[in-house]
Amino acid sequence: MSNPSTHKNKTLATLIAAVLGGIGLHRFYLHGMRDRFGWLHVFSVPLSLALMAAYPQAPQLFTALPFVLSILCGCLEALVLGLTPDNKWDLKHNPASGRQSESHWILAVIIILTVGVGAMGLIALLARSFDLLFTGGAFG
Repeated sequence: MSNPSTHKNKTLATLIAAVLGGIGLHRFYLHGMRDRFGWLHVFSVPLSLALMAAYPQAPQLFTALPFVLSILCGCLEALVLGLTPDNKWDLKHNPASGRQSESHWILAVIIILTVGVGAMGLIALLARSFDLLFTGGAFG
């Protein structure tokens, strides 16, 4: 779990998940370098690049899908982290730090922006997927 001597900041973890969640940096901040899900996020990048190199004629949405899904999962994790109550956050990530977390207004701004960007990304993914699957990419 967490190192008892360090205090994990919820706002920072949410910001990292929102901005760099696609590569799993927030997982390493919270759980350390031994976090398996963090490494899954990291491995989505070379997997997507390998798929793009192996299948250059395939639509890039399909070859980049592991990384796209990792980014969307990062947005979802940012929302889960940001909406966790402070007392539950401290019980899970700061059990022996001796400090209490206190969320401020900037956390709400990060959450609102994450909802907007995540929703746009999901809608774009669905729209392009349906275009490719049902029309063969006739609309772009």
